[in-house]
Amino acid sequence: MLSKTLTVVNPSGLHLRPAGVLSQTAMKFKSDVIIEYGEKRIVAKSVLNVMAAGIKCGTEIKLICDGEDEAAAMKTMTEAIESGLGEM
Repeated sequence: MLSKTLTVVNPSGLHLRPAGVLSQTAMKFKSDVIIEYGEKRIVAKSVLNVMAAGIKCGTEIKLICDGEDEAAAMKTMTEAIESGLGEM
């Protein structure tokens, strides 16, 4: 299991479009991809769960990848989040 603390940088937070990008990226991997936000544990492969969390710009989240391709998942997910999920 790998984990990393990241900051959401896209200006509008994780609303529908960036949440969709995040979920589609997570679905490419066999590993479980979880976002910890406060007391919440969000399954990143569910766009509805990601959107419902209400994560805003500047929020620190903990990304957790666990499974056979966890290293590749962590690298790709980190790059997607740090690049603003296509919004920057």
